[in-house]
Amino acid sequence: MSRHDHFDQPVSLDSAVAVAEWNAMAGAFLAHGASTPDHLARLLDLAPDYGGAHALKGLFLVLLGRRELLADARAALARAEKYEADANPRERDLMLALRHLLDGSPKAAITALETTLRRAPTDTLAMKLGHALRFVTGDAAGMRRSIERVLPCYGSEHAGHRYLLGCHAFALEETGDYAAATAAGHAALDLAPDDAWGLHAVAHVHDMTADAAGGLDWIDRRQAAWGHCNNFRFHVWWHRALMLLDLGRMDAALACYDEHVRAERTDDYRDIVNATSLLLRLELEGIDVGHRWFELADLADARTADGCLVFADLHYLLALTGDGRDAAAGRIVSRLAETARPPEGRHGPGPAAARGLAAFAAGDHAAAFAALSAARPHMQDIGGSHAQRDVFERITIDSGIRAGLLTQAGAILDDRTARRGGCEDRYAAVRRAFIAGSANFPCSRSATA
Repeated sequence: MSRHDHFDQPVSLDSAVAVAEWNAMAGAFLAHGASTPDHLARLLDLAPDYGGAHALKGLFLVLLGRRELLADARAALARAEKYEADANPRERDLMLALRHLLDGSPKAAITALETTLRRAPTDTLAMKLGHALRFVTGDAAGMRRSIERVLPCYGSEHAGHRYLLGCHAFALEETGDYAAATAAGHAALDLAPDDAWGLHAVAHVHDMTADAAGGLDWIDRRQAAWGHCNNFRFHVWWHRALMLLDLGRMDAALACYDEHVRAERTDDYRDIVNATSLLLRLELEGIDVGHRWFELADLADARTADGCLVFADLHYLLALTGDGRDAAAGRIVSRLAETARPPEGRHGPGPAAARGLAAFAAGDHAAAFAALSAARPHMQDIGGSHAQRDVFERITIDSGIRAGLLTQAGAILDDRTARRGGCEDRYAAVRRAFIAGSANFPCSRSATA
């Protein structure tokens, strides 16, 4: 018996209780809720022969970006395929997307999900999965196009409309339309007070437009939107710490790291990304972060052969160089040089970026600037957001300044400001003043002094 979920999409489930659990799981996923895996586990207990749920479990596992979980994802696909004959087209598309991901073809996986959206434009679950994959692959323009194709098909009463607006807000921000992103994000939060992604999109706007005070107010007044989250809440705390950093409140930013960003010492790559990039930003501002690199480096040391995401690899490298683990850092640099290629076949930015980060840590700033400058035009290919990749932009600029290449570093600084709508943050103002000869340059890590 086929039923429909609360997005009015068919689900091959014969139990109303199972459909309710599917709805709860999908709703939690859209809101980045901590309860998502619990709902999925209960659904699989209720309907162990539901191929769509097994395929979705596999997709979730791959998105975690951990090599040891790929075997579980393959097992989930095998279980899904046992029931493929009874699956509907939507569920088969989920299986196909998972196959492509496990084959190392994220673009083909996105195409499978777009097939669902062409057939059913208001399938919010397929939209969010495609959005997540485009985020991982750095395809901001495609993210926006996909959402804007389906947006006119939604009525205001559709269960997924409010979360679609939050995704639209983020896509608008990542493509530089900050005013429209703000409006969409506010609309999303008005309709869905638990829309952490919509809140996060507006936080990105505050970062990109150098409005740290406004960003703090936005986050602090809407804790209901992100307090319920899985580890995504650590990322919102990271945004808050960046705003404190931009306001020059270094002690508060470091306290935010200890009390919130790294309150739970998980080995999720996204949490390590938050932590390493915040510590590096603090060091670039002359703050001694002390022992904090050690536990991150321990985790990164176990990931030197992981190779699931270049984005994660480069942050593991920050942890290792931060703790002076040159041999482990060298393993990542060597592996990326041997294996890193983006899906379209062009040599990716990972190898040059890794060489540059290692050179920066070693104090060879001219070599760091050369390598990072070569990687810079293609860094969006590694995925993540502009705000996340900005740590590499800052290292590029600082390496140029420390190498005495002030004109070249100033040109990148100008381009960075232009990409931020002409808004100059504290980081840029300090560097511009140094280049003009009116300020001292901050520095803390001994290897980069």
